[in-house]
This record gives sequence, structure tokens and C-alpha cells, in this order.
Amino acid sequence: MTTSDTPEVENERAGVREWLGLATLTLPLLLLALDVSVLYLAAPQLSADLDPSATQQLWILDIYGFFIAGFLVTMGTLGDRIGRRKLLLIGGGAFAAASLMAAYAPTAELLIVARALLGIAGATLMPSTLALLRNLFRDPAQRSFAIAVWMATFMAGAALGPVVGGFMLEHFWWGSVFLLGVPVMVLLLIFGPLLLPEYADPNAGKVDLLSVALSLMAMLPLVYGVKRLVGDGFELVSLAAVGFGLLAGVVFVRRQRRLPNPLLDLSLFANKAFTGVLLILLVVVIAQNGTFYLVPQFLQMVSELSALQAAVWMIPMAAVPAIGAVIVPRFARRIAHSTLIIASAVLAAVGFGLVALISPGTGPGWLVAAAIVALLGTSVIGVLATDLVIGSVPQQRTGTAAALNETSSELGVGLGVAVMGSVVAAVYRAGMVDTAPSALPDGAEEASADSLVGALGAAVDLPPHLAESLLSAGRQAFTNGFGVAASISAGLLVVVGLLMLRVRRHLSSPTP
Repeated sequence: MTTSDTPEVENERAGVREWLGLATLTLPLLLLALDVSVLYLAAPQLSADLDPSATQQLWILDIYGFFIAGFLVTMGTLGDRIGRRKLLLIGGGAFAAASLMAAYAPTAELLIVARALLGIAGATLMPSTLALLRNLFRDPAQRSFAIAVWMATFMAGAALGPVVGGFMLEHFWWGSVFLLGVPVMVLLLIFGPLLLPEYADPNAGKVDLLSVALSLMAMLPLVYGVKRLVGDGFELVSLAAVGFGLLAGVVFVRRQRRLPNPLLDLSLFANKAFTGVLLILLVVVIAQNGTFYLVPQFLQMVSELSALQAAVWMIPMAAVPAIGAVIVPRFARRIAHSTLIIASAVLAAVGFGLVALISPGTGPGWLVAAAIVALLGTSVIGVLATDLVIGSVPQQRTGTAAALNETSSELGVGLGVAVMGSVVAAVYRAGMVDTAPSALPDGAEEASADSLVGALGAAVDLPPHLAESLLSAGRQAFTNGFGVAASISAGLLVVVGLLMLRVRRHLSSPTP
């Protein structure tokens, strides 16, 4: 197996039907991106209506991502075996049904179940859409452009999520954000059979159910344990979850090596370029999501914008990188992918460095402009690295490669938010020890010690001069933590550039 570092020779070029097929594939992708961001806006209304416990609220928010990460490898391989279009349509129907269940869930317990089902259905959509691009677009230049559109759609959806969610929540109840999935999936079920090709590996063999169970036993506890470790420290439950996940992972790998038709083809990792590019994607996603999930918090809690105002300011943060992602394939025809990735890593590192210079008085314009610079770099890396991953494997392994690509991204999102969130919390706590007003009542001091959210809540019941001092200290402490997180992300992008220098020597001609 080989990976491309130079433009491929032209193959069969796509026509109108293939481009309409791409438009069809963007439907579930746009929905998945919207679904990631709108729920956080709905959390206050949801909590008031269903009255979930603190633990239940965390599961409502997190279980969707856990199950997507846990099922991606299984669904990617399953698509290669039963048919990528068939799996996409099954997943689309299941996503619509689970969306209805979530929208009208009468209790927190049923909403958690619905979110879990949405995660399982979502795990069928991401690798299927990406793998089907390989079937639709045989010409390498067209495939690169299609992948750029695929990624730009996700970015646009993530940016539009808060705006769409804010509008829906202003006019309807919290469950309305889930109903967005129903008409989108109905369109997919109508046009998918007409426009999308089917592909299944005729020699794939049966799915090994024990391998499926072992992959879930590895991924779910590992993702849960890492999140708990970073957020809550070295607790026994977190360590046990990580240990169990790693042990199950070892057993899973040993079984894959013995099976004639493994669930996960480990030979993919024998290619140093393939493995190196996946690692680059992981590091980029950690840096990107670990920093930019803090942007709406800064805009609302430090710059004192409303949720809708913050969402509007964030639209350029997705629009500009999305446009850049669509344009970059033109440069990739003349410049090696590896060279563009290194240059983009430098650009992103500069952008993160600019973000690190913010202060509580920094206006939204500076923060958004600096973020756009960083996101331009990371979005270009994402497009080019994904193109290298998908173009590096034989046709019958595209679903598996797509699943590994998305698994790397999902792990990166979780690790980025957890790690950077812990960094911000640690810097915030240290800053408040030195700068918080000494005359605070015990309840206000305790509430404001761990987070700016707590400080904002405590300030409501304080005298104006004391509230102003507390908020000034809290906003400065949060901003300091944000700056440290952005500095770490800048360092990670330098690491990405160095990794690409090592990986580029293993890049060679593409697999047909």
C-alpha cells in the first residue's frame, strides 16, 4: 500500500450524476455537524423541562460522541462488506427515528437512550459518506475537490448550528433541534438510491461478532476513562475504565491477527505514511477543538455578547476556512501535499499564537480574525490529510480507512476539549487564588473558585463594587487559561510540521 505525494494520472471523470450524488452526501454530513453544536444551546431549556441529575446531564451531552467513536470502526468495515450505500440508508432511517424519539423524550433516561441510538446511527453516516466519494470520483483531482466540499460542509454546519439552534429555541421548545434530522434523512432516503453507487467487497467474508464486541469493549471504556481522567483527575473508576479498554484493545488486536477476514485490517498500519497521516490528523484536531470550543465562552462570558451575537461572530470562523478548503485542491495539483501541509501548519501555529495574545478587553474582531488564520491552516491540513488517507488504500478497504480517519477525529475532539479544558481550569483556579476579592461570602467564594460560570452566577447576589471586582478577576483568570491553551495548540502545530517532514519520505505513488 502506498500514499500519494504527487498528482495522480487522470482516470474516468465524474459527470452530472456524480456531482448530484455529492450534494446528496452533504445532507447527512450537514445534519451531523448541526447536531454537534445545537444541543449545547438547548441544554438550559432541556434541564428545566426534564430536570436531569448532574450525571444524567453529562450523559445526555456525551453519550452521542462516545457511541460514534465506539462504533466507527465496526460500521466502516460493515459498509465495505454489506454495501456502503445500503449502510448509509439504514443509518439515515435509524437517525430519523432516533431524532423523533429524542425530540419527544418525556424523561432524561429516554433522552439518554435516544442520544445513544443517534450515536450508533451517526457512526454509519460519516465513514459511508467519505468512502462513497471514492466510488463517485475516480479522477484524483475531482476526488480532492469532493473531499474539500465534504469537509467544508461539516465546517459550515458547525458554524450554522448555533445560529439555527438559537432561532429554533427562540421560537420552539428544546426538542425542535432534534427534528431537524427528520426531513434531511427523508431526502437522503429518496435521492440516495437514485444517485449513489453501491459498493461491497465481494471477498470480505462474514462479520466477526466477537470482534465487534471487543472493539466496543475497547473504545467505549477508553474514551470514557480518558475524559474522566483529564476532567476529574486520577480516580479509581477512571483508571479502571482506561485499563479495561486497553486490555480489551490488546485482545482485539490479537484476534484480528488470527482471523482470515478481520474486522480491522491491521496491515493498513504497516504503511508508515498512512499511520503518520492519521497521527497528524489526531494532533491537528486536538489543537483545533481544544482551543476553539473556548471561543464562544470567551465571547459570551468575557466580551458579554448574547448567545446569538456570539454565534453570528463565529460564522466567519467557519465560512472563511470552508472557502479555503474548497480552493486548496487547485494548489494541490501543482504543489505536493506534504509541502502544503507543512506550510499550513506554520500558518496555523501563527494563528494560535495570535489567539494567545488576547486580553479581557480584546474585541471580538481581533479574536475572530486570529482564529480564522489558525482555522485556515488546520482546515487545509484536514482536507489534504484526508485525501491522502482515502487515496492510499485499495478500493475494498476505503470504508475501513474512512472509519479510522473519523475515529482519529473523534478521539481528537474528545481529547482536545478534555485536555485544554483541564488546562484552562487549572490556570483559572491558580489565578483566582491570587486575585479574587478577599471579602467574598463563603458561598460566593466557593462558587467562583472553579469556573467563570460560577463567578458570573455568584456575582448576581453581590454588591456592585464586589461583583465588579469578582468578575474582573474571573475574566482575567479565564483569559489567561485561554491564552495558555492557544499557546499549547501553537506548539502542537509545530509538532505537526515536524511529523510531516518525517512522513513525507514515505509518500509514493498512489494505489489505483
